[in-house]
Amino acid sequence: MRSFYITTPIYYVNDKPHIGHAYTSIAADVLARWHRLSGDDVWMLTGTDEHGQKVLRSAAARGLSPQAHCDELSVAFRELLAVVGVQNDDFIRTTEPRHSTVVQATLQHLFEQGDIYAADYEGWYSTAAERFWTEKDLVDGKCPDSGLPVEWVTEKNWFFRMSKYADQLRAWIDANPGFLAPESRKNEVLGALRKDIGDLCISRPKERMSWGIELPFDRDYVTYVWFDALLNYVTAIGYHPDPAKRGPDFARRWPASYHLVGKDILATHSIYWSTMLFALGLEPARCLYAHGWWMVEGRKMSKTLGNVVDPHLLVRAYGAEALRYFLMREIPFGGDGDFSHQAFLTRYNADLANDLGNLAHRSLSMTEKWLGAVVPALDASTPADLALEALAEQVATGFRAAIEAAQLGRALELLWELVRAANKYVDTEAPWALNRNGQTERLAGVLRRCLEVCRVAAVHLAPVCPEKSAELCRKLGLQGVVFADHGSLNGLRAGAPVLAGEPLFPRLLELPEEIASTLAAALAAEAAAPAPVKASKPAPSPKPSPSSPTMSENTSVDAVPAAPDAPAPGPALIEYDDFAKIALRTGDVLAAARHPKADRLLVLTIDLGEPEPRTIVAGLASTYAPEALVGQTVVVVANLKPIKLRGVMSHGMVLAVGGDAGVQALATASAKVGPGTVVR
Repeated sequence: MRSFYITTPIYYVNDKPHIGHAYTSIAADVLARWHRLSGDDVWMLTGTDEHGQKVLRSAAARGLSPQAHCDELSVAFRELLAVVGVQNDDFIRTTEPRHSTVVQATLQHLFEQGDIYAADYEGWYSTAAERFWTEKDLVDGKCPDSGLPVEWVTEKNWFFRMSKYADQLRAWIDANPGFLAPESRKNEVLGALRKDIGDLCISRPKERMSWGIELPFDRDYVTYVWFDALLNYVTAIGYHPDPAKRGPDFARRWPASYHLVGKDILATHSIYWSTMLFALGLEPARCLYAHGWWMVEGRKMSKTLGNVVDPHLLVRAYGAEALRYFLMREIPFGGDGDFSHQAFLTRYNADLANDLGNLAHRSLSMTEKWLGAVVPALDASTPADLALEALAEQVATGFRAAIEAAQLGRALELLWELVRAANKYVDTEAPWALNRNGQTERLAGVLRRCLEVCRVAAVHLAPVCPEKSAELCRKLGLQGVVFADHGSLNGLRAGAPVLAGEPLFPRLLELPEEIASTLAAALAAEAAAPAPVKASKPAPSPKPSPSSPTMSENTSVDAVPAAPDAPAPGPALIEYDDFAKIALRTGDVLAAARHPKADRLLVLTIDLGEPEPRTIVAGLASTYAPEALVGQTVVVVANLKPIKLRGVMSHGMVLAVGGDAGVQALATASAKVGPGTVVR
């Protein structure tokens, strides 16, 4: 059994948690859940960093003691984990005795070892960043991290001999190419190590900053917050500088498999933490993975828009499972991303409602309706079956490789290749035709393979959407997620009961009201803000930016609006003979699926009372989920010349109500009529 120990950074309690905290925690949870399914010995750690000047200042601003402030905000971070479905094994606080006492023992050990020494120090000190800067580091005379003023400080302090271990760190990075990820982060660290990294000031005088762990060898000082905080990764699992006092789990869990951190704290983890570990005779984690940042609607996170990025609000609006999927799928893990609510709707509807939801619902519904609501038996494999089976095995192998390399978005992208292939398989094999023609054995085999793809999807989706995965497994007659043969299309039990029930992911037609009102309020506040003073020199009016709150993303910047009182032009008149050329017929929708190359199109299979159903491509995806169309009677232009739409031949047109604003409703018959009935 492999040990898999994964950590998030411990989150600083100077403010409430936001979407960035949720992102890192969910990513760690997804990796931990995957390794639990794989049978590994998993331990996931997260927690809160509770010392330092920012915490002291935030507590004072609220009129609380630092400890009371930390106690309150630590609860908020714990609650967030439950809200977004994270199953951590431990939660550490740096104010806990199990941490602070070991920090002091470690400081004493390094002091006696000669790796901590006292010296006078002077330099530019930033209260916001809680660190000293050299003259060349300053930007316009201010702190390069915060942009706030700095002050010249001269004082005695205690230093860790970080430079002593710089060569060892360089050699470690060379010998362990997977230590820093992604590759771009590795280059950043190597660039920093080409310069003299110096020694690290690890103390703050109590007269200037009292909220911290006291140095055991000098009671006038407390520990620098970063030296204190970084030790949490080992104190939580039983580390002590005296091997005889170490907990029983330390040797089995260290070194960690992954430290997940944001890219802004890469330097502290790669340089400070690694050299500290070398001084303690320990190896660094196997992989330090620094991911990117999330912006929201093209804006940096701020208190002004804080309610928009509140993960509690997002979960109330969309659900935790959908939020987890979007965050893991939308951008490559390691890159920066933009949380757009419109992008969320598009991703949710395209991937979860249309692709997976449609595959599951129609496969289960047809099995329920035509095969007695039980898992059918497999038949002899055709070339199409063998291709689907081979793809499932290939996807399972690729998914494992991607997720174990923390390429979470890539893993899900691979899984969706299988889901989309299965939807195409349904359209090609046409189970409705097999049922109509009495080909029961083949019908059973086709639907069995569709259900098996749903099982494979449920297994691989389990780390990301655990509740929806479990729900899909129950619909397939399984007691839970069965990981064995996770790439095989022969994992269900023939005869087990199945249940279509409600769609797995109901389609979202518009932004939830709470999100829409919050965004509207934020945009209104932004629009009402005073405009910046411009130079008096006349200048041409610039074209408005697409992100301007006064215009739609779809508005043409060159368009000139019509006069408000101008009458709308009426439709051009035609002769009756022109209309008589159009053959309108009713058709029953037998199947519907998302177009493989166009999010706004659906591919429909429609019975017009002809020997074979027609394939018609329709722009209905913005209004209808595919499964909502199955069984509908629609009106079709039956004699429209066939046309290829994004690679799919369309043999007709489905009539719908709605103009430029989009489809509002289908044109349907008010009473039940047979397929192919003439519409006049």
